[in-house]
Amino acid sequence: MKKGYVYIGRSGYDPDKGKGINDPYLGDVPTLGACVPNIRGRVVPGDHIFFVSGKVSSVQQFVIGGFEVAEKIPATEAYARFPKLRLCLGKNGEKIGNIIVDQHGRQSPLDDHDDFEHRIDNYIVGRDAIVLVQPNEVARGRLETLDVLRKVFRKDGPGPINVIGRCSRLDEDQIEEIRYWLLSIKRAA
Repeated sequence: MKKGYVYIGRSGYDPDKGKGINDPYLGDVPTLGACVPNIRGRVVPGDHIFFVSGKVSSVQQFVIGGFEVAEKIPATEAYARFPKLRLCLGKNGEKIGNIIVDQHGRQSPLDDHDDFEHRIDNYIVGRDAIVLVQPNEVARGRLETLDVLRKVFRKDGPGPINVIGRCSRLDEDQIEEIRYWLLSIKRAA
């Protein structure tokens, strides 16, 4: 029986109104590299992971998207397979990429988190991503996310954190509800 998780990103992390998001990577092959090691350790292929933007002043948070887990690999294998996702600095000085090891398997000098040894296992490679990226998709996602989360979790609250906490587990029906909603936004675009 598949399961899923939905979690809220760090404050300020919003692809449209805040800082860019480098983990998860929601491009051609979606990945989750170093964040939420607790979730990465629990999921297996066939499970799903969804992401809510971080809190930004005067902006509604939204479910950015999600994907199905295809495989779990060590960060050292990810380094070889996904060179464009190696941690580096972008043109604006922000960190980009979600592979926190260097060519020798040691901690990248750009990774300033603790618990390196616990964060390099279970690099998630995904498939079937659904991501809200177009301005009209993001706008609708912002308008509807809180109501969708309230419905899916049968819980009221003034914001996503009050409904799901930092992270919540999803059963198969909840996964399908969120995927169906995200797909409805994509189809309407």
